[in-house]
Amino acid sequence: MRGLILAAASVAALALAGPAAAQAPIVIKFSHVVASDTPKGKAADKFKELAEKYTSGKVKVEVYPNSTLYKDKEELEALQLGAVQMLAPSNSKFGPIGVKEFEVFDLPYILPDLTTLRKVTDGPLGARLLKLLDSKGMTGLAYWDNGFKQMSANRKLVTPADYKGVKFRIQSSKVLEAQFRALGSIPQVMAFGEVYQALQTGVVDGQENTWSNIYTQKMHEVQKFATVTNHGYIGYVVVVNKKFWDGLPADIRSELDKAMKEATAFGNGQSAKENEDALELIKKSGKTEIVTLTPEQDAAMRKAMEPVYKDVATRVGQPLIDEFMKETGQAGH
Repeated sequence: MRGLILAAASVAALALAGPAAAQAPIVIKFSHVVASDTPKGKAADKFKELAEKYTSGKVKVEVYPNSTLYKDKEELEALQLGAVQMLAPSNSKFGPIGVKEFEVFDLPYILPDLTTLRKVTDGPLGARLLKLLDSKGMTGLAYWDNGFKQMSANRKLVTPADYKGVKFRIQSSKVLEAQFRALGSIPQVMAFGEVYQALQTGVVDGQENTWSNIYTQKMHEVQKFATVTNHGYIGYVVVVNKKFWDGLPADIRSELDKAMKEATAFGNGQSAKENEDALELIKKSGKTEIVTLTPEQDAAMRKAMEPVYKDVATRVGQPLIDEFMKETGQAGH
């Protein structure tokens, strides 16, 4: 695969070398792994529309949704090699490439709500985390929401004991692995595009996701139960190839920054609305029973997940977790 990515990168480089390069628009290939009708898909399309408008066509954005160019695993490498210029991978994806600090976003129950989340992403802590990506040849531009995760499975998940022995699909993330191990489940890493089939054929029994992802990927059609847990957050970081970004004329870069800010506000608004709508549609379909926990059941789940914090502290350091807790107003865990 690496060979193919490299070939694509060198073809892209050759294309820029021609004499017509001066007049040719700057092309930004924006690859992502979800459907166009998701909050991320819509935000990417909105960025395309605004970027082309604000640069008066000097920039052309080509959006490739649904893993049409690269799957989860390949896309960061493709970006680093310059085969694509822009991505919006989930926070979890940065741990495996050596920026472990983003793992904090995956901690169960660390972000209680969207207001608190904004304090982190729009504040100095969010900016500092983005700077860490520079060393990996990418520039972090924005945080996009998908929303809060819920648990689904073919058995009713109410108490921590209900999770024992259940095979759960996870994104590649040490934190998510630790989370399900703490519950006695069996985590299995799998690309997003393969989840529906894996649930349908029983390769895995359950998964965690936002309502909008569950609905647009039709996972509710192959899951008997879904529990409202809001236990984790799925968000994305919009990244651009650093060399490409730094090489852009300053005026174009500032127009693209403006387009990104507006696309971010638009996408994050979409996300909140779509998760609410998707939950209603899943209820209406009657295919999945929605389970709501009592405050006591919720507390038991939180307690069962506490060991995950110790696990993550060994990799990202307790000070970062403490700083997160301070920002989110949850002192001590």
